[in-house]
This record gives sequence, structure tokens and C-alpha cells, in this order.
Amino acid sequence: MAKLTIIRHGETEWSRSGRHTGRTDVPLTPAGEEQARAAGKLVAGRTFGMVLTSPLGRARETAVLAGLPGAQDEPDLMEWDYGGYEGRRTDEIRASVPGWLVWKDPIVPGDAAHPGEQVGDVGVRVDRVLDRVRPVLAAGEDVVLVAHGHVLRILTARWLGLPPVDGRMFALATAGVSTLGHEREVPVILGWNLGG
Repeated sequence: MAKLTIIRHGETEWSRSGRHTGRTDVPLTPAGEEQARAAGKLVAGRTFGMVLTSPLGRARETAVLAGLPGAQDEPDLMEWDYGGYEGRRTDEIRASVPGWLVWKDPIVPGDAAHPGEQVGDVGVRVDRVLDRVRPVLAAGEDVVLVAHGHVLRILTARWLGLPPVDGRMFALATAGVSTLGHEREVPVILGWNLGG
């Protein structure tokens, strides 16, 4: 059976400091560039029938550095829009919203560039991505997606038939490489967070 490989982008200054990085286009750090190259070694020699990437620079650059030519931008792979929490760390948010957790609490609207979306909204987007890649996988061709931590965690939950909020159970390191597939007809995780 064909496999769906997912790669989180390499480290950025914001990911290193724990800031929620949704739509803000933060570049890779030098360490993130090295992580992206290392991720490429884990998929080297494989042929992919489809390569999709978030249109944000940190994901696109990761795809290039990982040696994945011909990547197509897929807007539905953009990171969760954190609205008014964009660029803030969890501890900062908890100073005004005690016990806040991105997976269970509402996202408040931000400015025009960051209106915000709820976890279920992200689930709808990744379902569209999965609908796009399933025919390629069914034809026996592997697919690779290069995107962001939370959106890929939610995508994994949806692959497994779980609600979007269950993405909370799948920690994903920067430049982590994971593989989704099937055991017989059952969707499964074949490998998780390699290299990350």
C-alpha cells in the first residue's frame, strides 16, 4: 500500500521560543535549515506521486532543503490561525486566561490578517487535503506533505478517524518525519517523529 509521509518544517525563532506561529511567515533558523536537510535524508531515494506544501515560507523552504522537487502549494496545509494568540506563548496567554490550552479553549479573533479559527475549522481543511491525496495513494503512489506542527497533528487525527482535537496526542518535533498508511484496510501510523 502507498504511504503518506508528513514533514513538519524546521526550527524557526518562534518555534524555538514556544510562540504560537500560525500565519506569520517566520523564516527557518540556521539550525532549522540543517534539520530540513536531515529530514531529506530520511526520504531520499523515494519517489512521490504528489508533493504538497503549505504556502508559508518555512514549509516551502523545508521542502526545498529536504530535496523534494515539484512541491505544489496547498493553502489548506497552512498552520492553524491562532487569531489574537498569534505570536504569544502559552504561559503569556495563561496570565489572562488561567489553564488555557489551544486544544480545548476558544481562539479569540485577532487583526484582519489573523481572524482566528477553531480546531474544528482546521479539521475541515485537513479533510479536504486528505480527500485530495487519497486517490493518489489508492493508485499506489506515495505522497508527502510538508507543513506545520498543529495542522499535521490534526491531519493525523483525521487520518485515523479521530476528531480534530485528538491531534493533541501526537507531539511533532520540528523537521520530524512521520509516515501514515494502512494495516490491511485500517488507517495507522507506520512511523512517527523520526529525526525530530
